[in-house]
Amino acid sequence: MQSNKKNQMPRVGVVGASGMVGRELVSLLERRHFPLSLLLPFASGRTRNTVKFRGRALAVTAVDLQRLAGCDLVFLVSSDEVARRLAPALARRGVWVIDDSSEFRLDPGVPLVIPEVNAEALSPTKRLIAGPNCTMTGLAVAGWPLHREATVREARIASYQAVSGAGRAALAEFFTQARRQAAGLGFGADGRAPVGRVPGHRALPRAIAGNVFPHVGRFDADGYSGEELKVAAELRKVWGAPNLRVSVTAVRVPVVRGHALSAWLNLARPLPVPRARRLLARAPGVELHAGQDYPTPLETAGLWPVHVGRVRTGVDARELALWVVSDNLLKGAALNSVQIAEQLLRRGWLKRRGG
Repeated sequence: MQSNKKNQMPRVGVVGASGMVGRELVSLLERRHFPLSLLLPFASGRTRNTVKFRGRALAVTAVDLQRLAGCDLVFLVSSDEVARRLAPALARRGVWVIDDSSEFRLDPGVPLVIPEVNAEALSPTKRLIAGPNCTMTGLAVAGWPLHREATVREARIASYQAVSGAGRAALAEFFTQARRQAAGLGFGADGRAPVGRVPGHRALPRAIAGNVFPHVGRFDADGYSGEELKVAAELRKVWGAPNLRVSVTAVRVPVVRGHALSAWLNLARPLPVPRARRLLARAPGVELHAGQDYPTPLETAGLWPVHVGRVRTGVDARELALWVVSDNLLKGAALNSVQIAEQLLRRGWLKRRGG
């Protein structure tokens, strides 16, 4: 009987399983007791390794389209190029695909889903589902109850983004620079790098240890970075607010994991702070910090909710200011993808296909 039940559970593939987000995703499938009969981990590049799942070390193998097509659900936690190559082909074969890249997020035919906000965008006929930008996710979840109550007309955002959001190479570069800085190598006694001796950098546009810079993604002709444009466009889509005005400054900071946001929300009508706090306190996926307490990336790393603090009136009664912190590898990526899959299960759409 137990064997028959297991045989009805979906087969799951993870492309990019040995990356930072991929490892978090595999861990979450185990920790959240996601029902599956088989887990197939694939590498998105040349790196081969193993991942641990339910007490076993599973070999991470090269991507194989035929093996992936035999899955019922495939998580893509890889590059835009890999998503472009695999996602449509798998979805056409009836495989549910949850893609964490930016490739399909703004495609009008692909739902961009944050379950706490717009789970209704899921459809049994749309097998390809996009996960959101990790920076935008925190504000989308925290701002959603406020938007429903008083309609956000304009959002001004300053993001402070962890180095892990730029990938493993950027993180290694950060650690190397920090060690050199701590040892005084290439730096003066005051911790500053003498002119012409700024530590080397390749993965990021500037040295990040002891530094911040407003440069996340390529700049366009108007001076906006790719990250700033993505956050604005995706927030409009997830909230279903095409006329929402959004202004973003994206800043990279010397933090390992956890993106923080300062946000100023201009509302269609006044929303008193006590009422806003009550809405946030009962919003799904949100943890509100009381009084003058506030979250930080260091304290919330590895935690699942979106953390909110310092809720206050902005320039007038129609503006709210708030501070938002969320783990970019979890709610900003892996956790959100697993939550989407849980929605598919809950609705009875994710089923074992063919023998």
